[in-house]
Amino acid sequence: MTVTTLIKGGTVVSATGSTTADVLVDGETIAAVLAPGALPDLQPETTIDATGKYVIPGGIDAHTHMEMPFGGTNASDTFETGTRAAAWGGTTTIVDFVVQAHGQRVQDQVALWHDKAGGNCAVDYAFHQIIGEVNAESLKAMDELIGEGITSFKLFMAYPGVFLSSDGQIVQAMQAAAGNGGLIMMHAENGSAIDVLVQQALERGETAPYHHGVTRPWQTEQEATHRAIMLADMTGAPLYVVHVSAKQALARIAEARDAGQNVFGETCPQYLYLSLEEQLGARSEQWGDFEGAKWVCSTPLRSRAEGHQDELWKYLRTGDVTTVSTDHCPFCMKDQKELGTSSFAKIPNGIGSVEHRMDLLFQGVKDGRISKERWVDVCCTTPARMFGLYGKKGVIAPGADADVVVYDPNGHTSISVDTHHMNMDYSAWEGWEIDGHVDTVLSRGSVIVDGSGYVGTKSHGRFVKRDLSQNLI
Repeated sequence: MTVTTLIKGGTVVSATGSTTADVLVDGETIAAVLAPGALPDLQPETTIDATGKYVIPGGIDAHTHMEMPFGGTNASDTFETGTRAAAWGGTTTIVDFVVQAHGQRVQDQVALWHDKAGGNCAVDYAFHQIIGEVNAESLKAMDELIGEGITSFKLFMAYPGVFLSSDGQIVQAMQAAAGNGGLIMMHAENGSAIDVLVQQALERGETAPYHHGVTRPWQTEQEATHRAIMLADMTGAPLYVVHVSAKQALARIAEARDAGQNVFGETCPQYLYLSLEEQLGARSEQWGDFEGAKWVCSTPLRSRAEGHQDELWKYLRTGDVTTVSTDHCPFCMKDQKELGTSSFAKIPNGIGSVEHRMDLLFQGVKDGRISKERWVDVCCTTPARMFGLYGKKGVIAPGADADVVVYDPNGHTSISVDTHHMNMDYSAWEGWEIDGHVDTVLSRGSVIVDGSGYVGTKSHGRFVKRDLSQNLI
């Protein structure tokens, strides 16, 4: 038997268990997973020795914003730079958001995103659709996009005048999704209340980055999350709440799940590790008191004293956190975050982490917060199920795409702006040391990262049409 690649002697880690096995890759797909040495006469073209290392499915980051327009600027990573950074970090598929704002046609925006990404991605990619203006035309487009492999639709309860949908518009979109099988994704914050709090803070002269989080208190996230859950229950639509940072919001999600509702929660590394307290105390020689701007994102960081981070890890263990994505929306400090030096309300919201998600969550394994199987589950397998990719992505099994990461649990990764590959002039994770390391990355059977570095190409990645969610109750 001849195969393209043999990954031998590693511990294959899945969402349900771990076993020592050889992985056979034939062309772009996995041909077999066998006991070590089961085929002694095998003659592979390439052999990768994974002894002492983990062999896992390629990571799926289901929440990225490459080249996203926001606040008068654009996210600093292009599809080329962002997906190359993803590859370095063991992520082999991203799901990015097509943006429809007021006055724009959904289908025109889909075409624009295909133009941006096509031929410019190091790894495979898919799209969600942001519905920024719910009307008859965009509701019709939701039905059309299902057939084009875009099967999830994001709405906003925040950003009045930009993206915010009224409760009535949300109901209409949820009714459409209940009918066509799509998944509603929700940015759950009470935007109208937040706008009042922001204006009041600015009138008091509270302009520093820290006040971004203070004016988006957990109550605004809990309230909006509860409201979204009730509207989803009323319409029968499945609901996926993005970037949950408040423990109270996750408690509402857990209650809905316990009641049998199709409600799912996503969180991000920044909410598991970072806090408002650190943002308040952030200062540097280069940026002074504006250093905290690097952690301005929405939803915001939460107080460590209030226990949000530990509670999120708990919900991650219990399964009420369904996936961990990054909400990768990077902006440089120079000329971008600096737009808000006089007012936190003008700081572009976003943190860049697409390169670090797999490592940061593996540190949770090392710290005893989650098992290695749960690590694979929330970073690889359940994102595939959640967004209609499972079978081809998120699993090491015969017939699946050969998206494979060889991960060294005894390796080491230092995170710094000086060594990362994202198009950013700072790191939100500067100085972090990770007890693990991505050694080799295969995307559809091609090695794109190995011991020599990045060896992929910007045109390797393909658009993946997604099925309906495979993760509903």
